[in-house]
Amino acid sequence: MSPSDAVLGPIARAGVGGTSRPNVSFEFSPPKTPEAEVSLWEAIRRLEPLDPTFVSVTYGAGGSTRDRTHRTVLRMLKETTLRPAAHLTCVEASRAEVDEVITDYWNAGIRHIVALRGDPPGQIGGAYTPRADGYRNATELTAGIKAIGDFEVSVGFYPHVHPESPSLEHDIDVLKAKIDAGATRAITQFFFDLDGFLRTMETVRKAGVTIPISPGIMPVTNFKGLKKMAGPIGIQLPAWLANLFEGLDKDPETRRLISASVATELCARLAEEGFEDFHFYTLNRAELVYAICRVLGVREPVPAAEVAA
Repeated sequence: MSPSDAVLGPIARAGVGGTSRPNVSFEFSPPKTPEAEVSLWEAIRRLEPLDPTFVSVTYGAGGSTRDRTHRTVLRMLKETTLRPAAHLTCVEASRAEVDEVITDYWNAGIRHIVALRGDPPGQIGGAYTPRADGYRNATELTAGIKAIGDFEVSVGFYPHVHPESPSLEHDIDVLKAKIDAGATRAITQFFFDLDGFLRTMETVRKAGVTIPISPGIMPVTNFKGLKKMAGPIGIQLPAWLANLFEGLDKDPETRRLISASVATELCARLAEEGFEDFHFYTLNRAELVYAICRVLGVREPVPAAEVAA
């Protein structure tokens, strides 16, 4: 079997790339430098024609990027056709401060917020201690958002048991509480253990959760960087993935090909299992995500003049 058969086989079986178009969403991060801002907007413009369901903009640990997140989301709203969703967390802020941010978003025309508990400043995956005058968790934050405006609210969910949770049943109870508070969609952290994810989703659905759940897809070309991201948040990386990238530190082109293959096959197998929504962690880069979306059948509309020709 050729490498292309290995990828395109599950895609063909799932019907992806044909008449059925999956729903995609993209996650971006607010830029830290002028150079990073140029790269971000190049990625945004490249992916915008794919007409994603929404695009989200992250919120740094401890709310460290609050102003940059706000500026990026507002610029998206004013200068693009995208439907931006702003991340919002509970940490290092009082209820009054968070409510002010929510109100500012509503007044600016933002209608979608990704409500997350968040991490302490500079401690991704670190121990969380809520402020006495703040929202204690994402459930309370979701209720607070809905009390201010009729936002669409997305919330996070782990593809396996949360590292701070005693059980999957507890995670499901927390997700149900978020839904009762007004959440309308869940987005999972990225993962590579497909079988484990499918077992989790089967348990979630059997528990009566019916809202859309978008699997988080991380196309990554730097395995060392992936390990740094995955470790603090409790995401396990399978040995087969490490083996694929072994010895390729000085071969970025092959790493890109492998990354595209892994992410595309993951999406194809998810589609084969009935999933229709995919959330891509772009890392503010468009090339891989664009290529994967194209294989999955997510493409920009062909101009009418070209169709006529």
